[in-house]
Amino acid sequence: MDQQREILDGCRRNDRKSQEELYYAFYPAMFSLCKKFFADEHEILTALNNGMMRVFKNIDQYDPRRGELFNWMYTVIRNACLTMIRDKKPETTQELKENMSDISQYDPFRSSEWDDIFHYLDQLPPATRAVCSLFYLEGFSIKEITKETGMKDGTVKWHLNESRNRLKTIFVKSKEL
Repeated sequence: MDQQREILDGCRRNDRKSQEELYYAFYPAMFSLCKKFFADEHEILTALNNGMMRVFKNIDQYDPRRGELFNWMYTVIRNACLTMIRDKKPETTQELKENMSDISQYDPFRSSEWDDIFHYLDQLPPATRAVCSLFYLEGFSIKEITKETGMKDGTVKWHLNESRNRLKTIFVKSKEL
């Protein structure tokens, strides 16, 4: 715990070595987080680096009495991913205005391993991937996704329906192999 405090103190002083230590200490977990939202390695690293820059810039806002450093960093980096998604214009603006009870009850990743989940997510278009990750993997509600991404409710529902339909096809194909 003292080592973490020393690293954080160094980050507050803009010490590059401390920032590098913090970056690499959390790199695997934060890379996996960004991989939930982006398939392209360049986008994954851009989101991760943008998020870490926010961590370094706002390190004074971290309060250990309010929670673990990991959780705070996770939230900051997830928000950096959401900012990248929001800044991109979604390629699809179709809307779905039907009852979502079947989508909220269906979890395509319920019995999947992380390697499989990333493989399945890689096959979804970027905006659909992001909405799917937020809903099924991060536990966001449709309203929360709408707020975070700037999409309309119907567009979020369409992406969830699209991800469910595409993933069903992918699961069927993978079982045939």
